[in-house]
Amino acid sequence: MVEWHYMNILFFDIDGTLILCGGAGKEAMIQATLHQAGRRKENDIEIMVSGRSDRGIATELFEINGLADTEDNWDRFVELYVAKLRTNLPQRTGTILPGVQRLLDELEELEGTALGLLTGNLQAAAQLKLKHFGLSHYFDFGGYGDRCPQRDDIAREAERSARDRLDGSYDSARTWVIGDTPNDVRCARAIGANAVAVATGIYSFEELEKVQPDYCLHDLSDTEEFLGRLGNT
Repeated sequence: MVEWHYMNILFFDIDGTLILCGGAGKEAMIQATLHQAGRRKENDIEIMVSGRSDRGIATELFEINGLADTEDNWDRFVELYVAKLRTNLPQRTGTILPGVQRLLDELEELEGTALGLLTGNLQAAAQLKLKHFGLSHYFDFGGYGDRCPQRDDIAREAERSARDRLDGSYDSARTWVIGDTPNDVRCARAIGANAVAVATGIYSFEELEKVQPDYCLHDLSDTEEFLGRLGNT
């Protein structure tokens, strides 16, 4: 457990914010439900995944494929999805997004700063993706898409996780959610946190500005600017 009198807490989204996986996750989710439904073709399934929860995406995929949204089907989906993601990741061309590695290195060394995740990914999927790119060691608490269909509920789970991890040092005024979709900004507001929108996903800088984040960035390549906005330089 970590204890500081003052603590900046930064919750990072994963896909489109820290990394791009070349569609490995979306493909694995579609493959998992097709397998459950006994279907083969996937090119006729169109589904939005950015800014959403894996639990919510699975519910939509179950409906598309005629599967009941039961706990048994969910458990089977998780098993199949994680296995297929593990296979897909090395087969796709993915990348760490600009500035991310340096920023995380700087933040990791910054006293009074804690790094967490606020992601729609299942916790197992989040760890697989981050481990694949060598980023998993930066994060040890957060909120995930295992149980919560809605992003705001994931944010509340992340907040609880931070409070437990930081032994009461949590302060929403010093908490930041960094993500690449309007839903990342909205879920930051649900827990009274600050929001940094980064235009490295499917949404443009202009589209993200419309949801009024505290800061909107083209990417995370300017480490000094980012730290300065947090009041750390």
